[in-house]
Amino acid sequence: MIVHPVAAADGAVDDAALIAASRDDPERFAELYERHAAQIQRYIARRLGSDVGDDLMAETFLRAFRQRDRYDSAYPDARPWLYGIATNLISRHRRSEVRFFKAMARTGVDPAAESALEAIADRLAAESMRRRLAAGLTRLNRGERDVLVLLAVGLSYKEVARALNVTVGTVSSRMNRARTKMRTALEEPRDE
Repeated sequence: MIVHPVAAADGAVDDAALIAASRDDPERFAELYERHAAQIQRYIARRLGSDVGDDLMAETFLRAFRQRDRYDSAYPDARPWLYGIATNLISRHRRSEVRFFKAMARTGVDPAAESALEAIADRLAAESMRRRLAAGLTRLNRGERDVLVLLAVGLSYKEVARALNVTVGTVSSRMNRARTKMRTALEEPRDE
């Protein structure tokens, strides 16, 4: 049976419909990849560095493709699902993530910066703040860091809850703890 995707009023097909269509026509999954791969890659690169970003982004979509039969089509936007898969993969590389933030806290340079010019401009404008932010991120536990970063990429509390398979209340409490820890890190005197 071929499932024809449902088009929205603007003619766009939602993610759930694409995933459903890809069950009979696997090439349709490429449309989902085209929509979200860049965001997922940036999310991973910001957490683990650009050298890992491409590999884990590819693995995220490979897992999503393999799990597409289990996707809950009640959700037209697949971003929380994809971010959840990516976050689980990141958790396996947690030590790398902490090392990444510690290096950024020490040097003030973001190894995932897209260009040397950006790195120089960022360093001149916000080196001290970046170090403090990175130091604060190392103080967060995995759950707090996941919530903070997922909210920072633009997911709602409800979408973060779905991505991490926790309740909205859990997202809220983790975010409150993360804010407190980050505020403390940002208020500490500078070592200059």
